[in-house]
Amino acid sequence: MSDTVKFLLDESRIPKTWYNIAADLPEPLAPPLHPGTKQPIGPDDLAPLFPMELIGQEVSAERDIEIPEPVREVYRQWRPSPLFRARRLETALNTPAKIYYKYEGVSPAGSHKPNTAVAQAFYNKEAGVKRLSTETGAGQWGSSLAFAGALFDLEVEVFMVRVSYDQKPYRRALMETYGARCIPSPSGETNAGRVALEAKPDHLGSLGLAISEAVEVAAQRDDTKYALGSVLNHVLLHQTVVGQEAIAQLEMADDYPDVIVGCTGGGSNFAGIVFPFLGAQLRGGQKVRIVAVEPAACPSLTRGKYAYDFGDTGHLTPLVKMHTLGSTFIPPGFHAGGLRYHGMAPLVSHIKELGLIEAKAYHQTKCFEAGVQFARTEGILPAPEANHAVRGAIDEAIRCREEGKSETILFNLCGHGHFDMQAYMDYFGGKLQDLDYDEADLAMALAGLPTEAAA
Repeated sequence: MSDTVKFLLDESRIPKTWYNIAADLPEPLAPPLHPGTKQPIGPDDLAPLFPMELIGQEVSAERDIEIPEPVREVYRQWRPSPLFRARRLETALNTPAKIYYKYEGVSPAGSHKPNTAVAQAFYNKEAGVKRLSTETGAGQWGSSLAFAGALFDLEVEVFMVRVSYDQKPYRRALMETYGARCIPSPSGETNAGRVALEAKPDHLGSLGLAISEAVEVAAQRDDTKYALGSVLNHVLLHQTVVGQEAIAQLEMADDYPDVIVGCTGGGSNFAGIVFPFLGAQLRGGQKVRIVAVEPAACPSLTRGKYAYDFGDTGHLTPLVKMHTLGSTFIPPGFHAGGLRYHGMAPLVSHIKELGLIEAKAYHQTKCFEAGVQFARTEGILPAPEANHAVRGAIDEAIRCREEGKSETILFNLCGHGHFDMQAYMDYFGGKLQDLDYDEADLAMALAGLPTEAAA
């Protein structure tokens, strides 16, 4: 039996703790602020939205946080996820580099998102919550929370960004199969949605607006809490099982990455693969070059401002310091719906400001080109979001070829594209456009950033 197979069958290889990078940061993260007082918020301010266990994780500085056994029991269905070496892709690129990818598409929902969905559902169930509301872009998070809700007997209501709701009917069907209710956002069911529709009846929607609708629903009912699939500290924490497993798997291969690449929208899958390696570096371990790849149509890291901003369009959430395009920014309707968020996770933004990572932005046709090449060499069809990481990894491998360097490249293939076939059909039909954001709209959104407190 090969080492890879033995690793996959060995449940002891599933991490027993999540890794919290806050414990190793050279400078602390800026605190979230109350939108009214502009003062740091406390647990009571978050209690209407989250159970106390998750609030505790959100503000924790403890390096290792135990994973509850019921969560690990569910993880056993697909974890440890496989780590593959992309040898056929290496050959096709004629590169001296070694390319590894961590494949999170083996989860029931087809992406990395269940790593936090299961944890959030568990903690909410333990707190006596009956119902969860959330948003989703491409549908990977919505389907993951629907899956977790079914396991823990929770009702789930998902506000899906309108453009993705129309583009990705099979994601909607998967959510409904798990028992969730899926609503196109903006909707007529919330005040935030009605205001948006009144201003623009053909509104494409955005993650920021869908968040507003989900938060509004949660705040109105005592039996309902809100669940978020990215951005927040506790969400990124739960994803670190990915990087921890990758470290152990690469150790079996007697290898270690020189470069790590991840796609970035809100920051969850990027943090999942990167934070355990970066934490080791911050504690004196091997230095790694880290590349965050984002869509050119929604470039929060490469074009956004590092400032306090709302996490939602309706301004119902606390202010967090992050790279932002402005909470009112509505990106064009490109196919990587999970990357259409106006801001970047505060933790990811913070390490970017510290100079610990770099960022690149690509248009979608270059990313789909890379995804097709990957599928034709490695056999796995990536999700549109994951195509950005594939593009970044391929470009790093080409750089190694041109420079004659035999570096080791690791990237996170965060999900498969089996529910995104319309995007590939559009690509092959020549219908996929490289959409750019409107500079005037961006300037207006950035001009509307809230005045931050002098803390």
